[in-house]
Amino acid sequence: MQGSLAITFRFAVPGEIDTVRAIEYEAAQRFASIGLTGIADAQPMNADFVRRKIEASEIIVALSGAVQCVGFVMFAPLPARFYIEELDVLTAWAGRRIGAALLGQVERLARTAGARQLVLSTFRDVPWNAPYYRRLGFEVIENAQLDAKLRAIRAAHVARGLDESKRVFMRREVVAERP
Repeated sequence: MQGSLAITFRFAVPGEIDTVRAIEYEAAQRFASIGLTGIADAQPMNADFVRRKIEASEIIVALSGAVQCVGFVMFAPLPARFYIEELDVLTAWAGRRIGAALLGQVERLARTAGARQLVLSTFRDVPWNAPYYRRLGFEVIENAQLDAKLRAIRAAHVARGLDESKRVFMRREVVAERP
């Protein structure tokens, strides 16, 4: 039974480019149920982009057993913070705290790098977006508090066709490692 298998984490490897893209695509299908068909109909991430992120060690995968990839988190180290670019878990594996554990993996890396925050951009009212991240300790960053880097990320989202009026940036402090 898939629920009884332990979940492990590691950096993605080049052979998982198509797997990461497939998980992203499958996770995007949930958006059709709330009328965001543009996201559900979008093509998966560009394979060359995913390859570059893998080569930079900026994708962590969640594995069930030794081989089945059930989710991933993609991130970008920025000065003083890590930006969460994408977090996806296969629908069949949702509700098992895999997403929270993937964020924990990035937080561990951020702590080691001396970063003080995790930051992300997400839909304000989609239940598995901002409300989910709020439950995980993230808080909304008001628009007036967005620095040049976050405003540039927002501009890139607009260029890709995302409706930024429905989105928010959120942050969570990186906590010191507990003994």
